[in-house]
Amino acid sequence: MADPEIDFRKAKFLISAPDIAHLDEHLPGDVGVEIAFAGRSNAGKSSALNVLTEQKGLARTSKTPGRTQLINVFALNQHCRLVDLPGYGFAQVPLALKKKWQQALGEYLQQRKCLAGVVVLMDSRHPLKDLDMQMIEWAVASELPVLALLTKVDKLDQSAKMKTVNFVRNELAEFGDSVRVEPFSSLKGTGKKKALTILSQWCQLDETANENY
Repeated sequence: MADPEIDFRKAKFLISAPDIAHLDEHLPGDVGVEIAFAGRSNAGKSSALNVLTEQKGLARTSKTPGRTQLINVFALNQHCRLVDLPGYGFAQVPLALKKKWQQALGEYLQQRKCLAGVVVLMDSRHPLKDLDMQMIEWAVASELPVLALLTKVDKLDQSAKMKTVNFVRNELAEFGDSVRVEPFSSLKGTGKKKALTILSQWCQLDETANENY
């Protein structure tokens, strides 16, 4: 049986890999549960991971968007892992390198059988860009639950925050229970508790996986 509660503070760096082939070489099989974190390069993925795990240096942060060039895997326990995927969109890098990142991202999402859910992070001031929608639509079509975190809500006043959250929820309402939308702030801790509750549930989607890992 999976643990009744997952302690995200126990997250440990496991591996960085340029593509899924390298993951397969260094991880003990495509088993257990993985939760992917995806978003544009300036959406605050690394900061969110650090806040959720209460480890300032777990995921690297940079003032220059696009520094996450590899698939970075963090183990919560023997059963569940968090996966920081290469950022998409904004990064000011050569086109060839950007295409390489997108290929690695696509291969992971399409081929990883233990993927249990996708966290899509969007800057609350600029939500639902084309690539964000593509990511959400793909996950829903693949029957994966989505947690859409609207980051940096500390930069909005209360009225603008609620207006943005309601707008995004309305836009994604067609996906029903497959997509949850929550405000989030790495600076203020907004949305942390709700996010951890959802991720803990995802970690326990396949309770038999512990026996095979």
